[in-house]
Amino acid sequence: MDTRHLEAFRAVIETGSMTAAAALTGKSQPAVSNLITRLEDELGLALFKRRKGKLEATPEAALFYEEARRSLGALERTMEVARDLKRVKSGTLALASQPGLATYVLPPIIAELLKRWPDGTVRFITRSSPTVRDLGRIDAFDIGFAELPIDSPAAIIEVFQIGCVAVLPARHPLGRHPVITPALLEGVPVISLYADHFLHEAIERAFAEAGVPLKMAAHVEFFGSACALVMENLGVTIVDAATGAHFDKLGLVIRPFEPELFYKFAMFRPTNRPLSRIATDFVAEFRRMSTARPG
Repeated sequence: MDTRHLEAFRAVIETGSMTAAAALTGKSQPAVSNLITRLEDELGLALFKRRKGKLEATPEAALFYEEARRSLGALERTMEVARDLKRVKSGTLALASQPGLATYVLPPIIAELLKRWPDGTVRFITRSSPTVRDLGRIDAFDIGFAELPIDSPAAIIEVFQIGCVAVLPARHPLGRHPVITPALLEGVPVISLYADHFLHEAIERAFAEAGVPLKMAAHVEFFGSACALVMENLGVTIVDAATGAHFDKLGLVIRPFEPELFYKFAMFRPTNRPLSRIATDFVAEFRRMSTARPG
């Protein structure tokens, strides 16, 4: 039994005659009759009877039709997906990222990607870096973004870094300076990530090396939260340039920070999940459009 037998059988059931089924399938009437005979031989069942010159389906044929219809439908959907993939029309991409990249870096890259994949779908998971790393252990996504280290079994595609900037409230007196340094921030409340985060540790080192005490106003988990507190005039913060660019549009003052600091993260994939075509295209698009640079 192969799909030709099932297609001929479905056509006969749905049209009610061998002649009409032949026209529907583009085959000759003897060819359709032969396919039905071979299918009956394979099943060991009579599928059709002639009564008063008309073709009638047996009760067994009616039951078999439902299974044949479902099987052919599933096969046709599978073939359509395969054709779409060949034409680069469809595909599903599962991404997982920590919130900063998910909010300020990835959306325009995803939008550009889907212009080339008009029937593609992106499933986007936003979690903290530790959670993204944990999800990588169970192959929950195609491509993940998380802060280093990536200690779970994973294939790191590339390590990236984004330069950091100082973010000040609107009309802050320090806004007149072209570059912000620890010396300028002496006595100024600073909003930073939690105390054991690598960027906060880098900020502490920068202040210590400058001989300036760091005046902490708040510890937060995400860059967006730090900038939101700056909007409330709680203090200043130092965040990645992508986040800074977003809040620049909202009226905050963005200035370079010296000494130069970098926010580092990895783009990785679970080892048991090779990159699909749409995932490979996404990686190329990220490299092309991202403000991050390999580091």
